[in-house]
Amino acid sequence: MLAARRKGRLIRRSGALSLLALLASCASVVPRVPQPGLPPPETAVALGVRAGPSVADLALNEPDAAAALASFRESCPRLMSRSDGSDLTRPDDWRQACTAAANWGTGSAVLFFLSYFETAQVGDGKAFATGYYEPEIAGSRTRLPGFDVPVYGLPPDLVRAKPGDAAPLSNGKMPLGRYGPDGTFTSYYDRAAIEQGALMGRGLEIAWAADPVELFFLQVQGSGRLRAPDGTVMRIGYAGQNGLPYTGIGAVMRQRGLIGDGPGQYPGSMQGIMQYIREHPAEGRALMDENKSYVFFKELTGDGPLGSLNVPVRPRSSVATDPRFVPLGAPVWLGLDRSEASGLWIAQDIGGAIKGANRFDTFWGAGEAARTTAGGMSAHGKALLLLPKGTLARLGVQ
Repeated sequence: MLAARRKGRLIRRSGALSLLALLASCASVVPRVPQPGLPPPETAVALGVRAGPSVADLALNEPDAAAALASFRESCPRLMSRSDGSDLTRPDDWRQACTAAANWGTGSAVLFFLSYFETAQVGDGKAFATGYYEPEIAGSRTRLPGFDVPVYGLPPDLVRAKPGDAAPLSNGKMPLGRYGPDGTFTSYYDRAAIEQGALMGRGLEIAWAADPVELFFLQVQGSGRLRAPDGTVMRIGYAGQNGLPYTGIGAVMRQRGLIGDGPGQYPGSMQGIMQYIREHPAEGRALMDENKSYVFFKELTGDGPLGSLNVPVRPRSSVATDPRFVPLGAPVWLGLDRSEASGLWIAQDIGGAIKGANRFDTFWGAGEAARTTAGGMSAHGKALLLLPKGTLARLGVQ
């Protein structure tokens, strides 16, 4: 977040969509508990969980299951050591499956998932999936002619408010921001302020990019590669964010009639959005500034890119989710109207725009093929979580 997807790893569209009837008949829901005067429930358990069909009914294939097993194995150390924001699982729930995964060897990967997992549907199970990739753009460790766009590391004055200095967020955490000279806590600089020089002169630049538009979209992806004129590559990854809300400019453009299928509109893909920004520089700059969120980076070395679990994300195996509804590290089955995105995935990442139950962002690797697939990915269908056997019984789902 490297190889192009392989045909053998795909589940046929007809096989995936034939399960819609099965999914519609899932039984036994953990009911939503009304909470007058409080915000809507924000975990999978609070939203409602139903038992899904047998894993055997998903018609998994070996190449797809083998890739998912490899990614699941990499996630296991974190699965068994971190709390689950969805309230679905406890660390020890994963121990048996993770122990088996570590010792599975070359046996059938499909049999592994059949042996250790049951399926669950969160809410209505209606899935929407987009795509992301690891972009490679022109950049340099040092400032060179034509490389004038700063790539910032995490500022030391970006901190969480102390209790009592600001209202807590809905998740109970204190908000991110900064303290002024008088000790007053305030929001951190937004995108426009940073791009107008709010952080200049502080030595925070870890690299320099050639194109502000490409850097904007690299921020949206969360990680990427900078290729210097001499051919050297620097891999950078997410280090933090300024604490301000993410605004998807694609949604803004659609609301304004700038993208779509009508005459005079630009395509609704990432490529179409970039085309509009380049052909309308002033409007494009203002549009990007509407996304007040700003991402800071760090250099990555070794295997990667890394997802939010701090394990490598893998092409066509790793998916970003909302951890309030999907345990990070858990397998996810997607049956979508895009066959290349249907099948088994492992939840190993999160994203500022990936919010809500059954919202997924599929990872496609690096290179032009990945860029094309991810940029045009918009798929709908059904989603199931694969949970350790016995989880549903503990939750009271029959």
